[in-house]
Amino acid sequence: MSSKLSTFICQNCGSETSQYFGKCLNCNSWNSIVEEIKSKSSKHQEIKNNKKSIPFNEISSKEISRFTSGFREFDRVLGGGIVPGSVVLLGGEPGIGKSTIVLQSAGKISLNKKVLYITAEESLEQVKIRWERLNQNSIDLKIFAETNLSLIINEIKRVNPCFAIIDSIQAIHNHEMQSSPGSVSQVRACSSELQTLAKDNNIALLIIGHVTKDGALAGPKTLEHLVDTVINFEGDNISSHRLLRSIKNRFGSTFEIGIFEMLEEGLQEIKNPSSIFTNKENISGVTTTITNEGTRPLAVDIQALVNKTFYSNPRRTTTGISINRLHQILAVIEKHVGIKLSEFDCYIATGGGFEINDPSSDLGVAISILSSLKNIPPLASTSFIGELGLSGQVRKSNNLRTKIEEAVRLGIKNIVVPKLEEELNNNFQNLINIKEISNIKEAVNYSLSK
Repeated sequence: MSSKLSTFICQNCGSETSQYFGKCLNCNSWNSIVEEIKSKSSKHQEIKNNKKSIPFNEISSKEISRFTSGFREFDRVLGGGIVPGSVVLLGGEPGIGKSTIVLQSAGKISLNKKVLYITAEESLEQVKIRWERLNQNSIDLKIFAETNLSLIINEIKRVNPCFAIIDSIQAIHNHEMQSSPGSVSQVRACSSELQTLAKDNNIALLIIGHVTKDGALAGPKTLEHLVDTVINFEGDNISSHRLLRSIKNRFGSTFEIGIFEMLEEGLQEIKNPSSIFTNKENISGVTTTITNEGTRPLAVDIQALVNKTFYSNPRRTTTGISINRLHQILAVIEKHVGIKLSEFDCYIATGGGFEINDPSSDLGVAISILSSLKNIPPLASTSFIGELGLSGQVRKSNNLRTKIEEAVRLGIKNIVVPKLEEELNNNFQNLINIKEISNIKEAVNYSLSK
């Protein structure tokens, strides 16, 4: 016997209540609670379990055998390639290129392994149109258009692919549930069954997910906890460049990025990412810093424009850098360099709008501000690395060795860094001119003296 159970679920955070509220008591969002019907079984079923617990030291440790996605940048974000039996969640804004990169990758993987592409949002003819535009080749790639979860699971079991793709999780539904596709209950139930199928059959599964207007992955937070890897595809409608960023990865480092360019024939990897974020012109207000995204060092230009203000409160605007970070850097300059900046508007932007979270970019921001204010170009072919402390000192940066190596690779002649260990300094002595500083005054005197 089974009975129907009515519950009210917030479509924003996934919290459940026994009655309707106009405002969710958990996340405070309005009009997000929807009534959903669940079937409740009145009998308990016995589950046969042949598995037993074993001592930890008896578990055999073997190296994970990955296979390539067909893109080196994609493999980098995944931690070295696709792990059999893993579940990857790929999110991004509409039209950013999620289906494009997945279809290109599916074609490349199918040259060596069996691939099943399940499209729940498009017809087979629509997918074929994109395939012809991308001009891809395939050997063992099968396409299946379906929205019913049971039929999708049966097809995956029948084909038994090495790699399966769900495009997208919000479009499929479990017919045993009365809620609509894309609801919290449907996304949670469908994802759970697909994850179990992937683990039991050692199938690598990639799930495409929608995002909300705030840019967060749609559906319950449990969806992100359920999968092994969460990847976000970033970009905008103006620039052709796309960033693939790992937010969670059980098989590699997080916040690793891959960089692509969207062309007419599809996505193409950027082999030298630093070249798209830097300009070799030596002009006032522009400096170069080297930041780390995951394990990858990237050279990025920092641009500053400082003008006399016409307002009682000067304007502070940033692109790619936290506004709070800018306020802190301006305070350090006023206190320890002795320049009053409260009479000037300050605008900061990174090359290509690249978002920098690494505090080692502080020194580059400070020098670009002072360079623009004095209208003096900084020292030519120089990179600035260092975190500014509130007392004006330049603090040590993480991964300094890889950042200096990137500067050498790019042909940068000078680099301004915090005090180095003697061994590290000796390793690069004949490759690049290293200027070690201890505070912001030293950096200013070295970089902006004529």
